Amino acid sequence: MLDQIQRTADFIKEKTNFDAEYGIVLGSGLGGLVNKIEKLSELSYSSIPGFPESTVHGHAGKFIFGKLGKTNVAVMAGRFHFYEGWTMEQVVFPIRVMKYMGINKLILSNAAGGMNINFQVGDLMIIDDHINLMPTNPLIGKNYDTLGPRFPDMSAPYDADLIKQAKAIADAKNIRCHIGVYAAVSGPCFETRAEYKYLRTIGADVVGMSTVPEVIAARHMGMNCFAMSIVTDLGGFPDVQTVSHEEVLKVANEAEVKMSAIVAEMLS
Repeated sequence: MLDQIQRTADFIKEKTNFDAEYGIVLGSGLGGLVNKIEKLSELSYSSIPGFPESTVHGHAGKFIFGKLGKTNVAVMAGRFHFYEGWTMEQVVFPIRVMKYMGINKLILSNAAGGMNINFQVGDLMIIDDHINLMPTNPLIGKNYDTLGPRFPDMSAPYDADLIKQAKAIADAKNIRCHIGVYAAVSGPCFETRAEYKYLRTIGADVVGMSTVPEVIAARHMGMNCFAMSIVTDLGGFPDVQTVSHEEVLKVANEAEVKMSAIVAEMLS
């Protein structure tokens, strides 16, 4: 595995001749941030050795390299999900490649369902903790000490300074933005009423199908992480709402400009 990670990282650096400070992972319907980037080069996932290919509508399937403000960034426009049939090793492979490319700071975004009674559709939520309800973990199996320790600490998976900075930017821009807990489930089904109630009871504010495996792999390797959700739907309340992927994409696309504004200022 380590040889494949190194080969892929070497391939990308040779093709792009680019050193990035931040890695960014864009989730469903959140690709608009790439329009703010001074693009220097891009690679389709299909052209990168060892990379899976994103199969989800709303994910462009490109690795984009350029500047956001004065900051060099490598942006994954689309990610890989466990529910697509990829192994956890494949899901987190790009994160490990970014580490081998010299990237030590990771920003992730996602669309999520909200259970907190104070949330509204279109709100943003900065993630300051998570609950991993995926059926497996990307660190199960042989541990490679060159990647990280056998038992990595997860007491503070998200960078407190970046959380504070992002919340201050959101408040200054009058953007509805909360801080809370993200629960990760396998998907691809949206949650039942009872599942929403269970998730709220155990302390989750939003639920989604990504992000947490990537953060686990990143923290294992010592990368600093920041993540933000767009609340695309609400669940677990008396008024039952049906949810569709099309509606999730619609809300995410509409709210994405707010998230992009915060991230762009963070990196400016």
